[in-house]
Amino acid sequence: MIVVDTSVWVASLRRGRAPETEILRALLDADEVALAAPVRVELLSGASNADRATLRRALSALPVLYPSTDTWMLVDAWIDRAGRRGSRFGLGDLLIGALASEIGALLWSLDADFERMESLGLLQRYQP
Repeated sequence: MIVVDTSVWVASLRRGRAPETEILRALLDADEVALAAPVRVELLSGASNADRATLRRALSALPVLYPSTDTWMLVDAWIDRAGRRGSRFGLGDLLIGALASEIGALLWSLDADFERMESLGLLQRYQP
């Protein structure tokens, strides 16, 4: 399973011929994509009024990962672990990463913060 971050979705949706588009399409066709709830919210909140309903219907086909108490505990542990190594991350990235990690999924992102998270051993990235 691969959790696809907002950055990949946006690149694919905005630039239909982006290199990520074909890879994302293949992963979707193979039912390999999970959607972290914060990514769903970011995508829907960034969509135009005209496109939001269509996007919501398309995203409804994907399994959505919602945070639990365990997710928040993992985020809290990651804050300490990263802080001891001199790193800090935004709440959204921590939450998306923790949701992926909890199910043993890879995370696909174009955001360099996830590279840093991987270097700290917090998650594993998908690298097409």
